[in-house]
Amino acid sequence: MTYALLLSVLAIASCGLVYELVSGALASYLLGDSVTQFSTIIGTYLFAMGVGSYLSRFIGRGLITRFIQIEIGVGLVGGFSAASMFLAFSYLGSLRLVLYSFVLAVGILVGLEIPLLLRILRSRIQFRDLVSQVLTFDYLGALVASLLFPLLLGPKLGLVRTCLLFGLLNAVVALATTWMFRRDLPGARALTSQCIIAVVVLAGGFGLADQITTYAEQGLYADEIILARTTPYQRIIVTRWQNDIRLFLGGHLQFSSKDEYRYHEALVHPGLQSVARPTQVLVLGGGDGLALREIVKRPDVGTITLVDLDAEVTKLFASNQALRALNQGAFADPRVKVINADAFIWLQSDPGFYDFVVVDFPDPTNHSIGKLYTTAFYRLLERHLSSQGIIAVQATSPLFARQSYWCIARTIESVGLSIVPYHVYVPSFGEWGFVMASRRAYRVPATMPPGLRFLTVDVLRQLFLFPPDMQPVAVEVNRLDNQILVQYYDAEWHQVTQ
Repeated sequence: MTYALLLSVLAIASCGLVYELVSGALASYLLGDSVTQFSTIIGTYLFAMGVGSYLSRFIGRGLITRFIQIEIGVGLVGGFSAASMFLAFSYLGSLRLVLYSFVLAVGILVGLEIPLLLRILRSRIQFRDLVSQVLTFDYLGALVASLLFPLLLGPKLGLVRTCLLFGLLNAVVALATTWMFRRDLPGARALTSQCIIAVVVLAGGFGLADQITTYAEQGLYADEIILARTTPYQRIIVTRWQNDIRLFLGGHLQFSSKDEYRYHEALVHPGLQSVARPTQVLVLGGGDGLALREIVKRPDVGTITLVDLDAEVTKLFASNQALRALNQGAFADPRVKVINADAFIWLQSDPGFYDFVVVDFPDPTNHSIGKLYTTAFYRLLERHLSSQGIIAVQATSPLFARQSYWCIARTIESVGLSIVPYHVYVPSFGEWGFVMASRRAYRVPATMPPGLRFLTVDVLRQLFLFPPDMQPVAVEVNRLDNQILVQYYDAEWHQVTQ
């Protein structure tokens, strides 16, 4: 029985950490800035555990009964936390109050568990061994959860189902404890019934997790969801309304098929057409293959290397019929080589030099992405640029995120490259900005590839003109150790959405 209780320590430690990790991941998906979200959630959770530990002193009798009831409570509150937060964000338009309410509630309940277990076990184990054994199993449970969550639970089960699974584990621990102490436990039959009800409710929730997630996401997205995937890196959602297909990564719109050609023609051709013999081309990000589609239109382009972190994205856009049609099968071009890796790390070991580089990363909503907009990254990229090479970088909106845009431009310029800022109007995004960078002065190309839907030489000349409300502003350079860009971006887009 003693060892069974110690194993329950491992189980409840895993459950508590999983609820914390899910809250952090969900907040990062929906609110952005992962460092801030995880930092505040961890701090609040640890504070709440301290409150729970303090409150445990007021539980004087019926320790086993209280422990079982707390396990049931943790299971139900923690188990349904992700689903509740998802639904709150979808239909109430607010997450923070619900998020921190669940973090506090789960933290307090988890903080009650270990002190009660210590008091239950102190008559069975000598004190010097009791604390070491309980804490050993507690820390081991934390290790198990921290390894399983990013490698298996998040990618395979999703956040809602993961919470419900571990809520079910809490309820099973409660049921097992009731059974172990059934002969000495007052009201054992009533407690058993409570445990069984909790198990049934959580198991039912687990079985309906897909429907819950779909219902919540339908509240987030106006159009029909035709594809939803969770990867180790992000949530992929594809929606469709009539002929308009839209891609969302982590809740952020990446493109609308109605007007994405404006964005991708402007991203690729102003730079590519200025390179005389582009024998080596590099695309960083752009796992949807839409920038690739524009690059392969030029027959004299040599090898094209695409580096994107998420293998699930490149796989979908290379194989799914509807998505493959958008990039016109660009992944099947024999010149294209796909590498699934972190671009920052990959560049450190890559020996190549490139005549044209497309940098098509998501907006810097958090520090993990923000590192790809720092001086450290651009210095690394500059080392891979050939003497005639040009870099084209997507740089968010110079109208809605003016500081962010000029921060990116100045950061690129700070590594010794000559920059050419420009912008284009994309109806689904509004005014959108890009920055070209090279070692030499930029010359507007004399021609554009045939068959483009938007860009001509005359149109291109207009893209370099910035009206007064998009003119440069004073900004700091974005460095790896401060990531000021993430702060600019978060503040500016928060104002836009108010």
